[in-house]
Amino acid sequence: MRTGEPLPSVGDVLAALATGLWHWDTAAGLVTVDAEAARLLGLPAEPTTLTEAQTRARLHPVDWNEITGVVQLAAAEGTLAEVRIRIMDEQGRVLRVVRSRSKPSFDAVRRVYELTGTLQEVTEPTPGTPAARSAVTGDWRRSREAFLLDAGRALAEARSTQEVLRVAAGLSMPGFSPDGLAVFGVQGDRLTIIGHHGHQPGDDGPFSHMSLATDYPAAEVVRTGRAVYLSSPGEYKGRYPVTWPLAEKFGRSSWAFLPLTAAGRTMGAWMAAFTYPVAFTPDERAVLTTVARMLAQALSRAGAADSRRELAEGLQRSMLPSLGPEIPGMRLAARYIPTGGGLQVGGDWYDMIPLPGGTSRTRSGAGRFALVMGDVQGHDVRAAGLMGQLRIALRAYASEGHRPDAVLTRASRFLHGITQDEHMTDARFATCLYVEADPATGTLEIARAGHPDPAIRMADGTVMMRPTAGGLPLGIDPDGDYPTTRFTLQPGETMMICTDGLIETGGHDMESGWRRIRGILEDHHGNLESLAEALVQGVHGPSSHHTTGPLADRREDDIAVLLLCRPGAGCGDTVIVRPTVRRTLLSVAQDEPERIAEARQHLRELLHDWVSQEQVDSAVLLVSEMVTNVLVHTDADALLLAEATGEQGGRRLRVEVTDTGDDLPHKRRPGELASSGRGLVLTELLAHAWGVDPRGEGKTIWFEFYESDGSGTP
Repeated sequence: MRTGEPLPSVGDVLAALATGLWHWDTAAGLVTVDAEAARLLGLPAEPTTLTEAQTRARLHPVDWNEITGVVQLAAAEGTLAEVRIRIMDEQGRVLRVVRSRSKPSFDAVRRVYELTGTLQEVTEPTPGTPAARSAVTGDWRRSREAFLLDAGRALAEARSTQEVLRVAAGLSMPGFSPDGLAVFGVQGDRLTIIGHHGHQPGDDGPFSHMSLATDYPAAEVVRTGRAVYLSSPGEYKGRYPVTWPLAEKFGRSSWAFLPLTAAGRTMGAWMAAFTYPVAFTPDERAVLTTVARMLAQALSRAGAADSRRELAEGLQRSMLPSLGPEIPGMRLAARYIPTGGGLQVGGDWYDMIPLPGGTSRTRSGAGRFALVMGDVQGHDVRAAGLMGQLRIALRAYASEGHRPDAVLTRASRFLHGITQDEHMTDARFATCLYVEADPATGTLEIARAGHPDPAIRMADGTVMMRPTAGGLPLGIDPDGDYPTTRFTLQPGETMMICTDGLIETGGHDMESGWRRIRGILEDHHGNLESLAEALVQGVHGPSSHHTTGPLADRREDDIAVLLLCRPGAGCGDTVIVRPTVRRTLLSVAQDEPERIAEARQHLRELLHDWVSQEQVDSAVLLVSEMVTNVLVHTDADALLLAEATGEQGGRRLRVEVTDTGDDLPHKRRPGELASSGRGLVLTELLAHAWGVDPRGEGKTIWFEFYESDGSGTP
């Protein structure tokens, strides 16, 4: 070229150097190549555009994986991506080896890569020689870094021993991938096979339970903690003549045995075997050593996780009871889901306790029993231990024949004694619900210690929260008082008791969580076991993601739920026949005026499908007036009985409020500024019928509404 002449074009220069150009856009999924690049790929020497699938078919599959790793690493570092690629023909044979150099760019918004680079043919080095790993342009070392990053990430994400072994079997090392892998463990003074890849079933037989004193590479690695590299069959046979016949039949040419060391202890060995000779250069040994260290750490973590899982399952099996055989007159179903802590078993529990003696026994001989639902504060080992101790204590107190209030008082004193000290270093409390049930009559006697109230699902699907008297959580006050509530579970009715995890999991508070649970109870049609499963799936299964609550905190809590059903229409195993009577009973004591609000809510839930909302509002107002009058004008407690009878659209509501006071109410004509005296006036104006019935001791005030369509016509 003479001075002053224009320079040749870039394309002419590259063509003269037998170098092709290519462009890859991952967003479009297309690879554009010029004529020289097409020739190097084994295609006609003309410019063309290929899909990613067509391009991938021309490359060795291992090299394609290396390309993706190198590109990601180069884009992150802002450097060139250099890699050696084997070009394959239609029969799977290597046509040539090319070197690719490109400058990748990454669009963080679209999450796509775009590359422009060159292809140039290079001489293929012999596998296993130093030249095979010496950097043609630094591509092998860059591939090694990308491989180690991917391998470390995959091993770190493995959560069990089997997952670690699957990841190890899929590792494809840059340039010298082994085709046989084995992971050895140590049990006493013997080797064990934890897992292997690239061998037939049964091939591990001679190596299982091999003594550590055996002249075998893996045994030596475990004994000494030093790696063993064998580059040829001759070297293997010369160093380990006794066990060479065991390895000879696999037809391998090179072996690497590396120690698996974690926390300064050799826990096993890892074998990588190759079908071609490998020289095990310093670079190759560095890769193998790094993989062995990562594998040891992953196996150590997975082993600890497996042990914790086995411990949790053992604790769960030992601490959560079997509900035992079917109880005549009652049916039970229960679920426990540990979701709130890494131990996979926390402080939630349930129990069923046969009670001694008793005057009421069924004809089969089965008598009264107790149901317990509790939740110890915390999700750690101490919470699980306290749960076990408290469960045993409750069983002991119940088996002595104590009443529900006495059982909880003793349990509170017990928990206070084992958790409280003068420094209050780890004070704990527990909520608890204790139910004593009589299968013969359906009578339930309940004592509650800071626990959510039970819910009742009536035979027609109506669901109501059943307010019960209660006291402080167990362990706070050693002399706490736990009043009892008594009511009857009618045939076909189901009682649900649960821990707060069932209500609040998924960002719910008690109000929104109860609405979710209520919807599941009302909509379900099936037996008791399917209802228990529906409750758990509704708050913890895939469908729960569509019913998240209003709170930003999405932390999950352990879930325990127990269902008790008295057989009858609506218990789930028979066709539901809607009953003509819907009834509820509630007591309000003199020192519990706050329960008047519960009475109002209770009546609204009973009348949830009443046609006229105006009548519901009137009934709630009259209940509030009548119960308040009992508490204000007498020294007695109020007993509220509400009963709806008939078919929907033509039902009658009768509400009775009973007390033991002797004074009968009388209608007055209050003045304009009077603060009282309007209760019976309102009753006469709003109710369809009302009256006062004297009893042997006390009286009952009642009123009735007849369901109408809202126009005022019953």
